[in-house]
Formats: sequence, C-alpha cells, structure tokens
Amino acid sequence: MSNMDIAHEIEHLREELNQHNYRYYVLNSPVISDYEYDQMMNRLIKLESEHPEFFDPDSPTQRVGSDINIDFKQVKHKYPMLSLGNTYNEGEITDFYNRVAKALNEPFEIVCELKYDGASISLTYENGQLVRGVTRGDGTRGDDVTANIRTIKSIPLKIKGDYPPAFEIRGEVYIPRLKFDEMNRERIEAGEEPFSNPRNTAAGSLKLQNSKQVAQRPLDCFLYYLLGENLPSDKHAENLEKARSWGFKIPKEYKVCRTLDEIFEFIHYWDSARKDLPYDIDGIVLKVNDLGQQRRLGFTAKNPRWAISYKFKAEQGYTKLLSVDFQVGRTGAVTPVANLEPVHLAGTIVKRASLHNADFIRSLDLHLGDMVYVEKGGEIIPKIVEVDIEARNPDAEPVKFITHCPECGTVLVRPEGEAAHYCPNAESCPPQVKGRIEHFISRKAMNIDGLGAETIDLLYSVNLIKDISDLYSLHPMQLTPLERLGEKSARNIIRSIEESKKVPFSRVLFALGIRYVGETVAKKLAMAFKSIDRLEQATFEELTAVDEIGERIAQSVIEYFADEKNREIIEKLKKAGLQFELSEEEMQTTSDALAGKSFVISGTFAKHSRDEIKQLIEKNGGKNSSSISSKTDYLVAGDKIGPAKLAKAEKLGIPIISEDDLLNLIGQ
Repeated sequence: MSNMDIAHEIEHLREELNQHNYRYYVLNSPVISDYEYDQMMNRLIKLESEHPEFFDPDSPTQRVGSDINIDFKQVKHKYPMLSLGNTYNEGEITDFYNRVAKALNEPFEIVCELKYDGASISLTYENGQLVRGVTRGDGTRGDDVTANIRTIKSIPLKIKGDYPPAFEIRGEVYIPRLKFDEMNRERIEAGEEPFSNPRNTAAGSLKLQNSKQVAQRPLDCFLYYLLGENLPSDKHAENLEKARSWGFKIPKEYKVCRTLDEIFEFIHYWDSARKDLPYDIDGIVLKVNDLGQQRRLGFTAKNPRWAISYKFKAEQGYTKLLSVDFQVGRTGAVTPVANLEPVHLAGTIVKRASLHNADFIRSLDLHLGDMVYVEKGGEIIPKIVEVDIEARNPDAEPVKFITHCPECGTVLVRPEGEAAHYCPNAESCPPQVKGRIEHFISRKAMNIDGLGAETIDLLYSVNLIKDISDLYSLHPMQLTPLERLGEKSARNIIRSIEESKKVPFSRVLFALGIRYVGETVAKKLAMAFKSIDRLEQATFEELTAVDEIGERIAQSVIEYFADEKNREIIEKLKKAGLQFELSEEEMQTTSDALAGKSFVISGTFAKHSRDEIKQLIEKNGGKNSSSISSKTDYLVAGDKIGPAKLAKAEKLGIPIISEDDLLNLIGQ
C-alpha cells in the first residue's frame, strides 16, 4: 500500500470508530458488535504504530469513547477512567500473563472477576458520605449523575467502619434479568414499547433528567475497584473485602489466581455457569492484585497494562431467513438487513440481523428460506455467521443485492475499491436528505435542541423542510398544529434555531456535512481560509498545502462546492445570518511569543485540557502538529505520555517541556 492509501485507511477507520463511539456511549444504540469494533480498533492501532507520521492526538486510539451528555454538569475525574483492552482468545491471555511476568520479574497474583454488562460509574465518598456519582464520559470527564445514583438502593449514602477520609469506588450499574423482564411486561401492558436490553436500559436510566423516574427503574450496582491516597491495603482483593465491610455491594464471584491454569479454570467455569446468573456478564476481567505492581506496569494512552478483559464467545441461535430489507443511510450507503423467524438469543428475542454488504451475502451463499446460525457479537448486535446448506430447499432463490435505491429508485453505484453500494441521488433521496439535516442539528454541529430524528421526519413528510436551509424559514405557526408538537415545543425549537446563528464558522463548516470534513478538519480549514467564500475558491494545491489536509479531503471539498445545489444552500444560510467567516475573537492572538514554533502535545495535564493547551499555543502565535518530526520545536509532555513519542523526541533531540514550562514561555 502507498502512503496515500494508508493515510486514507487510517482516516476512514478514525471516522468510523468515532461514529460507533458516539452511538455506543451517547445514544446507547450500537450498530456493530464488540468484536467488529475491536477488530477495527486493532487495525487502526497497528497502522498508527507502523506509521507514526500519521499520528493524531484526537484519534480514537488515544481516548476512551464518550457518553457525555450536555444536560448534565461535567466533572473531571481525579483518576482517569480508562477502558480495558479486550481479547477473544486464550492465547492472548497467556501473552498478557507473560508480559506482566517479564515486566515485573517477581511473583505476582491475578484477580479474576466477572465482567458485568452495564454502565460504568465512579462514586466519591468524603467522611463516609456519598458526595458524587460520575459516568465514565470520555475517560477524563463524565456526567454528574449524583441525583440519579442516590435512588439506587444498593449504593450506600453513608458507610460505617474504618474508611479513609476520601476515596473513590468504581463499579457497574445494571438491571437483573428478571427485573428487566418484569419491567418490560408492565410497559407492554401499558401500551408502551419494551426496552431492548438491560445494558442499554441501565445506561439510559442514568441519563434521565427526572430522578423520580430513575427511582422507578430496578437499577442495581456492583462495585469492584477502590482508589485513593490512604487505602487500607496494597492488595486489590483485600481492599474489596474491606469495602464490603463498609457496606458496599462487592461481588463474591472473584478469585485470586497465582497460575495460568487457575485463571483458565475460572474462565472455563464461568463461560458455562454465567447462564445461571441473575444478571448479564460478557466476559472475565483480569487485574494484577498488588497496587504497587499496578503502578510499575503503568498505562498506555488508552488502557492499563496491568489489566485485560476476556470476552466470551457469543451465544448462537438457529433460525430461518424470511426476507431481506435494504436500508439507506445519510451518506447513501445501502445496508442489507435480514428478517428472521424470532429466536431467543442471549436474553432477548432476535428478529433481524445485519448482512453488511453484497460481498458478505455472496460469501455466505445466502438463499431465501435458509436455516441460519445467528450470534450476538459482543452480546448486542445480531449477525448471521453460518448457513445450514443441508437444510436448504432445492428451489430456494438466492439473495440478490438490489440494483436500484429502495427509497428513490436511482441506480446504485459501487465505487472502485469500496465494499458498499451507494445511492448517488444525494439531493432528493429521503434518508440522505433527512440524515444530513440530523447531522446539521447535532450537538457538535449547530446544536439545535428539540429537533430529533422523529421531528425531522415529521417536518420532511409535511414538506416544511427539504434541506438544511429550510430550518431558518420555519415559523411557530407552522409547527404548533403538528402531531407531538405544541406551542411551547414550537417556541423552543424556533428559539434554538435562532441561537444557532451564533455558532462559530468552524462548527458551521462541520455541520454542512462535507464528506471527510470532520470537526478537526473543519477547524483547520476555517483557520486557513478564514471564510466560506475563500474556501469555495480554493484550488487543489491551496487545500493540500494546509497542514494535514490530504488529497482525498481536498477533492471532496472541491466536489462539494462544484455542486450548484450546495452553493444555493450556502447562500440561503448566509441570508439567514449564519457565521461564514472567522470572528475577530477567533483570529485574534494574545501574543507572538510562540511565533514560528511548532508544538506536539502528549499526555494529560493538571491545569488545562489538551484542547485548551492547543488554543494557548495558537493564540500566542505557535502551531500545533500531530506528529513529531525534525521540524518540531517542542514536545509538551504531560502525565502518561506515549512511550513511542517520547522515544522519537529524544532520538531527534527535540526539547521536552512541561505544562508549566509552556506557560512560562508565554508569560503566564
């Protein structure tokens, strides 16, 4: 592969993973399995390690997926809540064990625990009282959901015993299976839609604004990790038992193991016995028992080196393929979906499964009426994994991928080198049009409240909006008579639309939905060209001259502005009053103390977030770069800096400075 092809694949993987992170952590509605996600993540990690020149601090590999919700106050974690590395085979457990043994070169113990399928939470206690409950968020900051946490009866508001003055304890909020089934029966009897699964329901419950509603949900909580300055013991397992004595619900199903054989014995036992548990687990977590050894082993940018999770193989079901539907997404990509005879699988009834693309269907040699094996990869998303050829009816018709868009009838195209088929009718294909509007109003774009997917669908169906510019022509009188909307909702929507006119240019540019122009790229283009008019006139050479703007992005920008329809929409948005050039505040620099200097930042910092440090550098005339090269002037190093970056800086003789050193350079 050429460097350009590698860069394109890395960019594509980052975009895909960011979207899946959003769906999993924010929407609680993932569309791929844990296994597929991990395979994509592992591929990206491999490419980035082999090609450090394409390093990006905002890559999904450098952070934990986010579940941050703007309706809650954001709280910075005292200790980052990092995710665990996942493995699906026992060989990688052996590799993990051997790595730990080699790194420590002394006896050690591994605590094996059940991996609960719920929502992660961190609880802070001061002087024996619960003072705060915070979600994982992006690993650095999370949502303060204390009011909701206080309604969970298994979480003590006060504790007793010889506890430290202040500490954190972390765990998982979950819903027992029987309680979940009972809750769904009540919802069905009341004429409401049943919830999909316990994990998503637990995570969604923590985000409810009304704590009285939360109190009505059968939430429970296991706690499994203690953090603080004055812990009772240097052993993780002993701390768990001490926390149990203080009144916390600590799981009993864990084991301190001293050999690999003991670890595998624990894994094999629970792979079978998990079906008898009253709650869902999807694997086993392994942690080094000694806290001092944990500190010595340290962390990568994303995971602790002293812990790993083993995922159980997904449960399979056997059922019949009834038909295949074809769905169209925002980008025009067409996804086939199998309709199945209902089958009970991993605690839920499965009726549909993803078929991914034409190549996937062809590889299965899938026929209508086939008996198929279905599994929930990662226990969440159903997927057909095998066809029972011997059970096939000789007259069965093969499943054929459609040739025309199921929504608008346009002939589908399959770009060279891509697996997906696309509908090229971007202007008037309903799912694409509505998808672009949904992207435009999203929180990181124009942040227009009150307009969800259902409302967009309603406004589109009654011909009130046909593209993003129509939002700014809406009037409360048009909205009030519509189903599910009233006078108050209509006023709120219009007010939020008006407020969106203050959104800065870089976010407006991101909101336009130009292919391959994500948040970071939009900021770079906005800073480089200052206005939409200058960007529209930019040549291919001018675009690729901008830092980190490659050929694919440049070509996409040119194609976007070459479309007359897109130019018409921008003109309407200009007349509506949106921000299409950088404000004086955005362009203004504080000083030229860092003029001509190039900086790379890495790690976590005590006084500023990574984004705030970037802004400080730019405001004082400096330039941020994503990768270290001979042109880098300084590496700004925080805690847990990546070892590869540190080694490269040392090899090239690049000065390594701290956050305080940087502040001194700019006179703060």
